Amino acid sequence: MENKNNNIQTRTESDLLGSREVPTQAYYGVQTTRAIDNFHISGHLLSSYPNFIRGMAITKKAAAMANVEVGMITPEQGEAIIWACDQLISGLYHDQFPIDMIQGGAGTSTNMAANEVIANLALERMGHQKGEYQYCSPNDVVNASQSTNDAYPCAIHMAMCLEHLEFMPRLEKMIEALDQKSKEFAHVIKMGRTQLQDAVPMTLGQTFGGFAASLRGELHNLRNAADEFLIVNMGATAIGTGICSKPGYSEACIKALRRVTGWNISLADNLIEATSATSCMIQYSSAMKRLAIKINKMCNDLRLLSSGPRCGLNEIHLPERQPGSSIMPGKVNPVIPEVMNQVCYKVIGNDMTISLASDNGQLELNVMEPVIAYTLFESVHLLENGLDTLRTFCIDGIRANEERCRQLVEHSIGIVTMLNPIIGYKQSTKIAKEASETGRGVYELVLEHGLLTKEQLDEILKPENMLQPVELKQII
Repeated sequence: MENKNNNIQTRTESDLLGSREVPTQAYYGVQTTRAIDNFHISGHLLSSYPNFIRGMAITKKAAAMANVEVGMITPEQGEAIIWACDQLISGLYHDQFPIDMIQGGAGTSTNMAANEVIANLALERMGHQKGEYQYCSPNDVVNASQSTNDAYPCAIHMAMCLEHLEFMPRLEKMIEALDQKSKEFAHVIKMGRTQLQDAVPMTLGQTFGGFAASLRGELHNLRNAADEFLIVNMGATAIGTGICSKPGYSEACIKALRRVTGWNISLADNLIEATSATSCMIQYSSAMKRLAIKINKMCNDLRLLSSGPRCGLNEIHLPERQPGSSIMPGKVNPVIPEVMNQVCYKVIGNDMTISLASDNGQLELNVMEPVIAYTLFESVHLLENGLDTLRTFCIDGIRANEERCRQLVEHSIGIVTMLNPIIGYKQSTKIAKEASETGRGVYELVLEHGLLTKEQLDEILKPENMLQPVELKQII
């Protein structure tokens, strides 16, 4: 049939609400077509998230393998469905999922899009035409023993496992880059600060080593959170009772999922609870938020340490990426830490979205899972891109302004803290106050008051004695 409005060849498909024209070349069907019309929300389509499509295909492939085993579908249908799923897993036909990530119906549109695309690919594999569903129905065959309420969350879990595996190397590379800077700057003495005030000396290498250690601590946290995605509710069907599935299907599906993925996937202990729960999504989002907060703090520190160049701290020099002003000549801004700050704010805000959506799923199902899935994927992708950008355009190219760092240490009142164990807190306070009021250095005032000899003072203020616990009385 030809659509007279735009000369597109179509085929007619029908569902509960009646008939609709579907483009002849489309592998999706009537329910996907309705979803295309209904949900113009985020502008981010399912086709933009290939791992989500792969997650759906992994789920449907395992279900087909289990359905053949328990006799729900024929081996011919199973083979064709498995082949179709493999096409999606390999990255083909993802353009056949042109529906918005945010949708009503608890993910039914996404589940049916997968069912329809897989069914039509399978039909062609079997030698039939698209839409000849009497041979391989999206509902009765591809969706056999399933509902959206177990297939959709399982697909999210599988997709998030894939996302996690892609994300972790980005974080590990960032940690390696910070470790490298820690070694590179190990000899650079600088002033440490608390509450934005001078504190005690340290090395710039210790600063970057602290950044690396902070992020390294999140590797374990993220891995633990990702492990929760390996627990699924396949076989729960509508609400967790297993209705419309055969005995042994859940066990067969879990076995198939393990074969397809190579992961240690297990069935949830209580399918009623698991069908409405989104705890694993909350947990991974929380882990990303923790990471984002730490990255955000690091970027704020980089901006402060590079501030200036004449009227700020100017202890480090960030790579210059672009002119910083349309009116102020010569100005260069820390644009890469700035953009990473904004990424972190978005991830932190996304965690609140996921918390609210998880809190508002009523009774036996959480219908807000589409926005949870969309927001999870968005946060992972933002952090992936942000970490790559921050590492390659900023961290790798940071230089230390060594002379500036040393000058600040030598002129800082904070070095008087090193003298506490020798001259006492009262005398140290007196020296610090006089230095602050007169603008003179702590070093010269200590000598002027005869509190220590030059040799003693030089020994105490050696870098190796300022950067670790020492017995100062033994030094002098």
